[in-house]
Amino acid sequence: MKNIAFIPARGGSKSIPLKNIHEINGKPLIYWTVKAAHDSKSIDHIYVSTDSEKIRNTVESFEFEDVTVVDRSPESASDSASTEDAMLEFAENYTDFENICLIQATSPLLTSEDIDGGFALFETEETDSVFSGNRKYQFIWTDENPSAGSAISAASEKSFVIPTYDIKKRPRRQDWSGYIVENGAFYITSRALLLKSSCRFSGRIKAYEMPANRIFEIDEPVDWEIAGELLRRAVSL
Repeated sequence: MKNIAFIPARGGSKSIPLKNIHEINGKPLIYWTVKAAHDSKSIDHIYVSTDSEKIRNTVESFEFEDVTVVDRSPESASDSASTEDAMLEFAENYTDFENICLIQATSPLLTSEDIDGGFALFETEETDSVFSGNRKYQFIWTDENPSAGSAISAASEKSFVIPTYDIKKRPRRQDWSGYIVENGAFYITSRALLLKSSCRFSGRIKAYEMPANRIFEIDEPVDWEIAGELLRRAVSL
């Protein structure tokens, strides 16, 4: 196989228990990203990695025949483990693929069009990795003392902030290219580079810009209602 989709689905979500199979717009959350990968012309097979029997049973109940659920070890599914831990575990145990597209189940607005667009960019000359993002035109400031900004405190205890741009030459939107923000929907790289770098992207990296109405990612309970409404609108189109 050339291109595979890899969807990690840990059972131990803290913010929303079993978040990945919590229903949104009539389907389990993970259904929507599995469907996007299934509909993609670029993906040869889909692997869902989980440590949860409930998630396994849910995914295996889907109507898609190009999906395989693989076991995720307790070590790679712990609270301290990174997504890269799960990716590396998979890449070391499954060798029959060339490129991997990490897809986050928490991005239900992702479409096959986005995945195919990402692979089209990945296949351009001298490109090693691609990630999904969105172009922003906002002015970013950072804490003068980063450690002091980790919690909300009394006004007198807050650190000062410093700009990441020249405040004396504040650019107009039309004169500024802005910057790219990762939205976490997908990352594409080769198996070889993943194993070499131990990172979801490396080398010469490009960004696939997703439309603003599809970049929403579910992190907290408050995100659920917003994402559900956006998804309902997208499905009804």
